[in-house]
Amino acid sequence: MRFVIVGAGRVGMRTARVLREEGHEVALVEPDETKVKRLRSEGFEVVQGDGSDEDVLLSMDLEGADGLAALSGDLMVNVVACMIAKAYGCRTVMRADGDYREYVVRKYSQDVDEVIYPERLGAIVAKNALLGGNIHAIADIAPTLQLVELTVTDHSPMHGYTLSELELPGSARVLAFGKADGRMELPEPDQSMETGDRLIVIADYDVLGDVRAIIVGEDAPVPSAATGGA
Repeated sequence: MRFVIVGAGRVGMRTARVLREEGHEVALVEPDETKVKRLRSEGFEVVQGDGSDEDVLLSMDLEGADGLAALSGDLMVNVVACMIAKAYGCRTVMRADGDYREYVVRKYSQDVDEVIYPERLGAIVAKNALLGGNIHAIADIAPTLQLVELTVTDHSPMHGYTLSELELPGSARVLAFGKADGRMELPEPDQSMETGDRLIVIADYDVLGDVRAIIVGEDAPVPSAATGGA
């Protein structure tokens, strides 16, 4: 498959390298001459120019591209690039620069198929490291909604109970369940929760603490960096 990437910053360059490693054809648009030279030395196809310039984008053969990722640090460049690419049938991915703008683009832009906010992904990784091995954030579904994986511990007040007996606060829901050494599957009401079992839960940020206390346990130890976590 062929992809065009607008912006060769940290996110754009890493994306390009990963795509190429997986066997895809990648072309980039970048205004900075130093970055252009470095990418060309790595064997990438690069056009030096403004990613929101129609002539520059059309020179990238958008009609032959499967998708365009607008990953520059300039929101306006990203929006315009996606508008142009969508007119030529490309799948479009756009980098936003904040929670609110991500929300607005998702809601109102018909020219963007996916919106990403790299800073949030980095925050999820950092939060997982801080929380330890019993709770892992998987994804932010919306500004106030998160998908998490929680592991049952000996300290869980629901240890030994079945999923039908699990009552979560608010509108939190269990989406998947996996035994300690098994794969994740759709939850069954009569499955019991034992140490090491895992639950995928979707919940509002406001109740995540309560969800963790119910499934993991308030007194569950947080693995230290010295032990490498659980």
